[in-house]
Amino acid sequence: MTNIETQQFKMESPGKPLPIVSPLLVLISAPSGGGKTTLCHQLLAARPQMARAVTCTTRPPRKGEQDGVDYFFLDADSFLKRVQAGNFLEHATVYGNSYGTLKGEVLGKLRQGKDVLLTVDVQGAATIREWAEEDPELKRALVSVFLTPPSQAVLEDRLRKRGTDSRAVIQKRLGVARQEVAQWKNFDYLLISMTIAEDLNRMLAIVEAEKMRPSRVRPPEF
Repeated sequence: MTNIETQQFKMESPGKPLPIVSPLLVLISAPSGGGKTTLCHQLLAARPQMARAVTCTTRPPRKGEQDGVDYFFLDADSFLKRVQAGNFLEHATVYGNSYGTLKGEVLGKLRQGKDVLLTVDVQGAATIREWAEEDPELKRALVSVFLTPPSQAVLEDRLRKRGTDSRAVIQKRLGVARQEVAQWKNFDYLLISMTIAEDLNRMLAIVEAEKMRPSRVRPPEF
């Protein structure tokens, strides 16, 4: 039995092992300002056994961000070398900065039996879905969720309240968001963002349901 197929038995009580469940790769995508960062923080707090996939970026760190924790911060040359070496599961350039998910970062954690949380844009999600069609290991693990505010007005309000972008940048982000939201049909789930608590509860329900799929769980022996 391979690492990706199972986690170690956890004992409910002596002599009563729980069913073995294969790990998930939970992919969350959303428009900029859609609430994915908040949802991911809440999900990781609620499920401390879940590991976040740390992505690479060429953008400079924001205040309080740490290398290797929030992102792997790379210069443009180092990023390009990794692209040429085929190290990335997906990569893209967004608003002038490059972002990429290392294959080793994701597969390494899955092979340790950990559920992995990954946030990418819709372009990155499409690339990962393509990889999954060719890779049974990824296909078994992958669960994709598209998170979006209920309206453009709500998204614009969230972007303005962040206070990190100019009016021109906000308008550009809204234009991109309209194109991204149109891709929701390509995801396994559509989660329309409401309150933080509601978003988390529905996300937890998705994870629990996916954990019970017959393709991911080995039933007890009788």
